[in-house]
Amino acid sequence: MEGLMNKLRHLDAYPKVNEDFYSRTLSGGFITLVSSVVMLLLFFSEIRLYLHPVVETKLVVDSSRGETLRINFDVTFPAIACSILSLDAIDISGEQHLDVKHDIVKERLDVNGNVIEVRPDGVGSRKMEKPLQRQGGRLEHNETYCGSCYGAESIDGECCNSCEEVRDAYRKKGWAMSNLDLIEQCKREGFFQKIKDEEGEGCNIYCSLEVKKVAGNFHFAPGKSFDQSNIHVHDLQAFRKNRFNLSHTINRLAFGDHFPGVVNPLDGVQWMQKQPIGMYQYFIKVVPTMYKDENGHTIQSNQFSVTEHFKGAERGLLDNLAGVFFIYDLSPIKVTFAEGHVSFLHFLTNVCAIVGGVFAVSGIIDSCIYHGQKAMEKKMEIGKFN
Repeated sequence: MEGLMNKLRHLDAYPKVNEDFYSRTLSGGFITLVSSVVMLLLFFSEIRLYLHPVVETKLVVDSSRGETLRINFDVTFPAIACSILSLDAIDISGEQHLDVKHDIVKERLDVNGNVIEVRPDGVGSRKMEKPLQRQGGRLEHNETYCGSCYGAESIDGECCNSCEEVRDAYRKKGWAMSNLDLIEQCKREGFFQKIKDEEGEGCNIYCSLEVKKVAGNFHFAPGKSFDQSNIHVHDLQAFRKNRFNLSHTINRLAFGDHFPGVVNPLDGVQWMQKQPIGMYQYFIKVVPTMYKDENGHTIQSNQFSVTEHFKGAERGLLDNLAGVFFIYDLSPIKVTFAEGHVSFLHFLTNVCAIVGGVFAVSGIIDSCIYHGQKAMEKKMEIGKFN
């Protein structure tokens, strides 16, 4: 048994030195103090890293199909009235949403940018108690009003009971309305008076737009949009203007839900129109993104990059194309972010590396200083004897 203990004693990698042979120095004490502070700082840094989640990034092929893309935007046009501005969304599959009004909110702004009125788009038309009937004369008690579509009826007996319905009927036919003064519904609702009242105002428009997850564009433009010979145009004749100031500020533009660390490069971007006519274009590359937090909750969203371009022309040549266009395309690569924690064994390994590393480095420094001092003292003694 004693022989076994002796063999085990010979395996000791930490031989002990008698305290009588210890030599403590001032430099050694200073190095010990500094190395202890460094150890503590690195230790607390490692604890902080261990307690906070780390995000792992991966790139995968986006194999999703049949999904939709939600576009959240908030754009301010300080020099164009809400009654003039329209929103269209078109994608490469052929689906078109012209003059979008659902869930669109417009804020009328005065010249100083103060809000005059907030209302959902399409709300606020004036009505008469007894409008004119198509055949002439006023409505009597319990009579049902049926306004004329002025030749744009798609079926016999179709009614257009508001100025907006008449304009929609013309849009479906691909016709431009050249003289709204003759439309009884528009006169009844004070269409031109509303445009005149809002002259010089600005507009803040915001909403969430749901579109197919394919390449496409959405744009803000003056006038009523319609298709004419498969060409997308805007009817500006009703407004009797040939110039519109489309200067704008993008307060917010996001494709999908917010997730930690997302950066939307167009937030806060401003553009001031200097030419009379033109089309301002934002070419956007949308990257599908999935964020998974440490609790397993998943957020399906998107990131995007953007380039900008202004397409100007001589006055009168681009009236039907004047607008602010957001042209987006989708990347086939999906980015995934996954939150996680460093394992305890990894944390323990790093702590041991910190303690051992700092101790070894400080020992080397102390040894160099100690032997350097000894060498200097020895040389000084030799010099005295000489």
